[in-house]
Amino acid sequence: MHQPRRRDRRLARRAPSEPAQREAFRLTAVGADVVLVGYFSAKQKDFEALMASAATELAAHGARVVVQIVQRRGVSDGGVQKMGLPYSSRTLLSYGKVREVAQACDQVKADAVIFVATLTERQQRTLTDMFGRPAVSLADILSAD
Repeated sequence: MHQPRRRDRRLARRAPSEPAQREAFRLTAVGADVVLVGYFSAKQKDFEALMASAATELAAHGARVVVQIVQRRGVSDGGVQKMGLPYSSRTLLSYGKVREVAQACDQVKADAVIFVATLTERQQRTLTDMFGRPAVSLADILSAD
């Protein structure tokens, strides 16, 4: 009996998850409590202004930012050499920062996690599974309207 090729099975599995994830958050974005996460290199000195701007944009779209968490890259000597790369291609953040975000979400009972940086579909799926709530990028929220 003929079995579908591996690539065909992977595509069939991936397709429905991403649109459903965006739809689920879009329905509850107004009045939602969100955790805002920023990922910045040490070269970016104005990261606080970028976080404030992102929080203002989310407030304009009806969401309440209850916690802001920043991951800085390249602050230490070892990190400077790897600044162009994310900590993890699966999560964008370091493992400790992922745990910190998850704990903050549980403490404040956040509805979603919004990243200032753009996330890939794989990162969105992985982080959504780890946090137990939608993880989307700010660009996705702003382009939805």
